[in-house]
Amino acid sequence: QVQLVESGGGLVQAGGSLRLSCAASARTFSNYAMGWFRQAPGKEREFVAAISRNGIMTLYADSVKGRFTISRDNAKNTVYLQMNSLKSEDTAIYYCAGTTVYRESPNSNDYWYWGQGTQVTVSS
Repeated sequence: QVQLVESGGGLVQAGGSLRLSCAASARTFSNYAMGWFRQAPGKEREFVAAISRNGIMTLYADSVKGRFTISRDNAKNTVYLQMNSLKSEDTAIYYCAGTTVYRESPNSNDYWYWGQGTQVTVSS
């Protein structure tokens, strides 16, 4: 069992940046592939980015490729999402998720553990 706690959300103007963090309580964080997902009002949850257990492999949704960067620090039990050049359409609740069963994956069903989410609002 692992608990995930996101932080770093907030209100930012279009074109600005935010860095989200997700702290995990896992005893061996390096056993978990991690992902970021988001859900905008009235829309389904969608994949944003994922990272392998050792941080070498990453995946991105086309909508954020080149603007967002996922990274992790296994010594700190934390995964990050650096978001640059933010757009109004990036407004959503952002969730981090973890799995020990699957490698980095864009499929939310592959993730067993979820945080409570952090709100990101981008004003145009």
